Amino acid sequence: MIAIIGGTGIYDPRIFKKVENIKLETPYGPTPEISVGKFKGDKIFFLPRHGKHHELPPHKVNYKANIYGLKMLGVERIIATNSVGGINKTLKPGDVVIPHDLIDFTKSREQTFYDEEVVHIDLSRPYCPEIMKALADAANVYPRVYTNAVYACTEGPRFETPAEIRMLSKLGCDLVGMTGYPEVVLAREQEICYAALCTVTNYAAGISEDKLTATEVIEVVKENEEKLKNIIIKAIEILPKERECRCARALEGAKVNAK
Repeated sequence: MIAIIGGTGIYDPRIFKKVENIKLETPYGPTPEISVGKFKGDKIFFLPRHGKHHELPPHKVNYKANIYGLKMLGVERIIATNSVGGINKTLKPGDVVIPHDLIDFTKSREQTFYDEEVVHIDLSRPYCPEIMKALADAANVYPRVYTNAVYACTEGPRFETPAEIRMLSKLGCDLVGMTGYPEVVLAREQEICYAALCTVTNYAAGISEDKLTATEVIEVVKENEEKLKNIIIKAIEILPKERECRCARALEGAKVNAK
């Protein structure tokens, strides 16, 4: 089963016919209201990352409850949408990017389900290659879609400073956002395939002299909403029914047993 995690500006599951809404209690707290629907006969879920009314800032999102709740529902694949700033100067507002790697610059987030035992999860390929390929194939009808980029995740909720963006650029980051981590790692720990579909909503601080505003972020996402919807629909159709990637076996060899 597949779930879509909607980021900023994506609050409504418009790609499928909604059947019901549910809210789950998990060991890590409640999830936001999850929409349950049908897509070509298969059950599909939509979870608004920031809550139904965008009430949760990025550093307050309960990522563990969200991922665990989707696991409780039997989800095996997640397509996440993210709004990002462009660090790489070739990226322009409105561009769509499917990142292949990430760097974590968050500070205070709970980032693992394994606090009581030693588990070293492999992130040689942080994003599921099967979903990435499906998204890339689905997006090839559109111009200005990029499939090779490093995502930098910062704590938020403020935008970054120009000096921070210069640092990220020198480290090889192409995009900057506030919600890509720890979501991707938590999904891997639950052996759920995960990939991100990012919309460049603005140039990062210092790339442009313009003031950064939350308003422009929402406006660009809304302009891209139909494109994102079409890419996700096509990607779901392309995805093989059975998973052959290593995401489904992520815990093999990851747990340390000293006995």
